[in-house]
Amino acid sequence: MAREDTPYPMLVVGASGAVEEANAAARALPGGARDVPAWLLRAHREHPGGPACGPVGERIFEAHPVHDDGTGRVEWWLVDVTERHRAGEALRAERDSLAAVIEVSSRLLSTLNLDRCLEAVVRLAVRHLADAARVVLPRHGHRHVVACCEADEDAVHRDLDHDAGSMPGLAEALRAFPPVPPRWLDPSEAPGWVMRDAPEGIGSVVVLALPGYGLPAGALILLRRSETHAFTPSEGLFAPLFAARAGTAISIARLYAEQAAITETLMADLLPPVVTHVNGVEVAGRYRAAGDGALVGGDFYDVHAISGAGHRSLVVLGDVSGKGLEAAVLTGKIRNTLRALLPFADDHQRVLNRLNDVLLTAEGPRYVTLVLAGVERRGGRVVLRLTSAGHPPPMIVRLDGRVQVARTRGTLIGLLEHVTSVTEEVLLEPGDTCVLYSDGVIEARGGPLGGEMFGDERLEAELRRCAGMPADALAERVQMLASQWAGGGERDDLAVVAIGVPREPPREGQS
Repeated sequence: MAREDTPYPMLVVGASGAVEEANAAARALPGGARDVPAWLLRAHREHPGGPACGPVGERIFEAHPVHDDGTGRVEWWLVDVTERHRAGEALRAERDSLAAVIEVSSRLLSTLNLDRCLEAVVRLAVRHLADAARVVLPRHGHRHVVACCEADEDAVHRDLDHDAGSMPGLAEALRAFPPVPPRWLDPSEAPGWVMRDAPEGIGSVVVLALPGYGLPAGALILLRRSETHAFTPSEGLFAPLFAARAGTAISIARLYAEQAAITETLMADLLPPVVTHVNGVEVAGRYRAAGDGALVGGDFYDVHAISGAGHRSLVVLGDVSGKGLEAAVLTGKIRNTLRALLPFADDHQRVLNRLNDVLLTAEGPRYVTLVLAGVERRGGRVVLRLTSAGHPPPMIVRLDGRVQVARTRGTLIGLLEHVTSVTEEVLLEPGDTCVLYSDGVIEARGGPLGGEMFGDERLEAELRRCAGMPADALAERVQMLASQWAGGGERDDLAVVAIGVPREPPREGQS
């Protein structure tokens, strides 16, 4: 009677696998106690020594055996573990969802490249939520950018010229903030560009808004084989978290792309020119900013052919105060000012005075050292007018190996009310070269002891070995010497310009 009245179902299963006895609680189970559940019968025959677990109707039971030695019969006592099982399933689903969110966050935020970010979004969506996915970005100009991915295939990019209104729910997702709820559709409602290359058997389509920073980042279209217009409970937890992180990653990548484009446009005007010849004269420049990965800094050079002046041009090399972005901004201002002063290029003192006036009106201490080189070709020779304003004087490398230091000097620009300078005129014969350089060359620290400056004397000695080199090779040599001397140590901005006279005079009519 005790077994009959117990609230726990009990089945006595014989050696043949048939139910030989059942208490009242067992007889009350769905299907009664006529047959042993398949999972329990399997445990009875294969592993009768330990507990087993499986469904009976809509409930989950754990079965514990009690053996009756000598008869082959086993009493199986069933304990309802449905709630514990459901709690475990929910915990596993939440753990899996959290692991997926961590993976998604790591993958999506690992790149600032917009194309790679879109590819990661659709790949991860296919892995966790759908059988195919499309990401649609808000309209840029007359088109939408779309990234597509099918299962086990690479993501592809397309330009969409269609109106977003052709896809129900898409226009709302692309302009809504805060995000609108998911929009479920039948595949027949999706336009052709959405279903293009989709796998067979798509039963439902859902449109999700991707929230960005105050503005929608785009929309995610999921194509699923399931005909159910709803997410599973675990997907319902994961989908909004995925959409939020995908929107954040896309917003960051788009912002970075926009800033990179702006920076590239601005940098293009700040970078020094690439020249080889100006009016039949060899001119070569080398430039290196101090910071790792920096494109511009405080050193600069420019080469200007003076319009209406025949075979004349102006070469400028300078070094502004400071480093990094602030110095680059000041460099751009000075270069633009000098460009505006080109009509006065023959009068170096006037150019320096006007530039000094501009810098004195700027906020804070802003100054620059400069060397101006007026270049005029006269047949096979070149006349240089060299003016230094607080800058290291140029060095002239003669074809026979002699090196002369230009006798020019002056005060730096931007600190004093009055600027003084001395201009020297130098004649270059065929094969001669004049080298303009910033103090990043002579003040490079390194060498055997690590802290010794490269210095003027060492530069002069090295230039003697460069006699007869073309201007481009000589500029490259000077930059290489300074870099090798500094090694892996701290470096300053560096600029070098070599002005050389070809050994063979230019042909008649050649500039």
